Amino acid sequence: MTQITKMFDSTDELAVAVLRGLAMDGPQRANSGHPGTAMALSPLAHVLFSRVIKFDPTDLDWPDRDRFILSCGHASILIYSILHLIGAGLTLDDLKNFRVINSRTPGHPEVGLVPGIEVTTGPLGQGLGNAIGMAIAERILREHFSENLVNHRIWVICSDGDFMEGISHEAGSLAGHLGLDNLTVIYDNNHITIDGSTELAYSDDVKKRFESYGWEVIDIGEAFNDLEAIYHALTLSKSIKDKPTLIMIRSHIGYPSPHKTDTSAAHGEPLGDEEIKLTKQILGLPPDEQFYVPKEVYSLYKEHMEKNIAARKHWQKLLENSPNETKQSFYRFLEKKPLEGFSEALPKFEPGTELATRKALQNLINATKNYLPFLVAGSADLTGNTGVALQESVNSKTNKASHQIAFGIREHVMGAAMTGIALHGSLLPIGGTFFVFSDYLRPTLRLAAFSKAHVIYSFTHDSIGLGQDGPTHQPIEHLASLRAIPDLCVIRPADANECAKAWEFAVASSLPVALVLTRQNVPVLSETLNCNIELGAYLVKSSPDPRITLVASGSELSLALKASDILNTKSIQSNVVSMPSWDLFDKTPEQYKEKIIPKDIPSLSIEAAHPLGWEKYVKHSFGIKRYGLSGQGQDVFKALGFTPENIVEVVMSILKGDK
Repeated sequence: MTQITKMFDSTDELAVAVLRGLAMDGPQRANSGHPGTAMALSPLAHVLFSRVIKFDPTDLDWPDRDRFILSCGHASILIYSILHLIGAGLTLDDLKNFRVINSRTPGHPEVGLVPGIEVTTGPLGQGLGNAIGMAIAERILREHFSENLVNHRIWVICSDGDFMEGISHEAGSLAGHLGLDNLTVIYDNNHITIDGSTELAYSDDVKKRFESYGWEVIDIGEAFNDLEAIYHALTLSKSIKDKPTLIMIRSHIGYPSPHKTDTSAAHGEPLGDEEIKLTKQILGLPPDEQFYVPKEVYSLYKEHMEKNIAARKHWQKLLENSPNETKQSFYRFLEKKPLEGFSEALPKFEPGTELATRKALQNLINATKNYLPFLVAGSADLTGNTGVALQESVNSKTNKASHQIAFGIREHVMGAAMTGIALHGSLLPIGGTFFVFSDYLRPTLRLAAFSKAHVIYSFTHDSIGLGQDGPTHQPIEHLASLRAIPDLCVIRPADANECAKAWEFAVASSLPVALVLTRQNVPVLSETLNCNIELGAYLVKSSPDPRITLVASGSELSLALKASDILNTKSIQSNVVSMPSWDLFDKTPEQYKEKIIPKDIPSLSIEAAHPLGWEKYVKHSFGIKRYGLSGQGQDVFKALGFTPENIVEVVMSILKGDK
């Protein structure tokens, strides 16, 4: 290790001890938590936040701030303690309320709840995936606006558990391929999990693994208490070009607890009052005082943060003195506000023609992309299939300014990266894959919704209608599964014109939106020309004396309309409702719901998916409770009963009281 001038003194050692004390006191007060990792990483956190990171606690939304992600979110007491010490808005009372209901310091970091928390972490590996997205976002924005306005770094702490999870492979591989040199990941190699030593299940050579991905690896061994060595490694990582950096630290969980260092007990349990007293004596802290922070520690952090405040003010002047066009563009990116004329640029599709809704989305994106300069698109190797091609180079490795990202066959990290891009700010990501493969990014879907990240998903090949790839690729339970995720708006358009309204809604949304789209061509319907997606459901056919209401989503709407026409020939009048979104329909007034689906007549849902959940809206459901078939899409629909004639038979049976 190269010798550098000594820059840390006894006050720094005191600050590290204080951090370790808070790491013990928070979980002990809560009688729950993970003190050991936070104790071991206190020197690293201190160096990063007292000397290295670019972060203004008085302006937590500074666009050019460094981002810090604690991927091992179980060690949340560490970031909460740091945010308190640097003056970012968390109080000692907040630390004392660690893991208490409705507190600002929950058991794992939650974006939007705690100031200075960039992403929601907890499920291991997710924070690393989010960081890849943030690094991609920073690079695109830097290329667009220059280093004067965008030049910051993404710092991540990962644990053994993060690297055991499969998403870490996808994240490491993608980041190395893209050469994300604005990314530094610190690997806390403490050899302990809840079950015991990592040797029980884990013997990877992490250094070789990440070198094979194309990363620069800096291994400082057991220097987890050496502030100078940590500082050198952190600053060295900032000089690495064309590669992300992994800093490996062999720490000792729970250090310097005399009886619980290097034990799984230190990982997932409070240390206990007596052990904490003994440890505080070793650290030179008052053994009987909880949440102890002397003034000199606050002063130390304030000194570094004052430099950051000055740097932020200097940056603000650079922005304000920029050419008006640059400045206006920068603020437009921050707001993610479409340029004037966006809605007017949306294509109108001719009734009587046919077009797959995935193809409609492709048309919509390219018709409006010039009005959405902040749009970033990507796919898990299915760019043309999912309709998310911006008609520009997809080689995001060599074209660093490209808004088209080639994620490769990596759905899991694509989802996490999209959340990272969205939460980084200034960019709107849309990513696509086949609907059945939403299973691969289910954890990231949930966290995007939990985080209220503005992400758009294009899930195509949405039903048995995709045809000959067969039941392995034909979604059945997926609509019900995604509809169950709170704060994820699922929209399944019936045709191209509903798709246009769905795209307009998705761009304006403040929550994640999943567009569920067909592979096969579907008729463009005259009945959808004036649709209102924001209502979630609307009448497409109204009869003066209806005996039944047919409710459908997606490609099955045209089927419902044909069935209604046949019923008319039998003197049975019916209403037909398009319901592209349960989530949006749920937000409408009860009077509107009753008007659309009256309770005094039978109602039947028609959807080529599992009918679970439809009972909330209708009295009867026609769906699929089995896997699909391999064959032409229309043949599969027919074999499973999705024909106008069979729907009519179902209706007749309902009206006769047989169902």
